[in-house]
Amino acid sequence: MKYLVVLAFIAILASLASALFFMMRNGRDDKSKGNHMAKALAVRVGISIVLFLCILVAWQMGYIQPTGLPATAR
Repeated sequence: MKYLVVLAFIAILASLASALFFMMRNGRDDKSKGNHMAKALAVRVGISIVLFLCILVAWQMGYIQPTGLPATAR
C-alpha cells in the first residue's frame, strides 16, 4: 500500500509539472496552451480522487490501520 501511495504522489507531482510546463511554454496560442494545462490539472484531480478512494477501500477491508491520536476524549 505504501508503494501505491508513493506512486500516486509522484504521478500527481508529474501532472502538476506538466501543467506548469504548458502554462509557461511560449510560441503557441492561448487556447491550445489552456486546453493542455486544463487536461493536465484534470488528470491531477482524477489521480487524487482515485488515491483517496483506494485508501478508503483499503481501510474498510482492513489492509491498513489508522494510527495517531486516540478517538476517545479524556
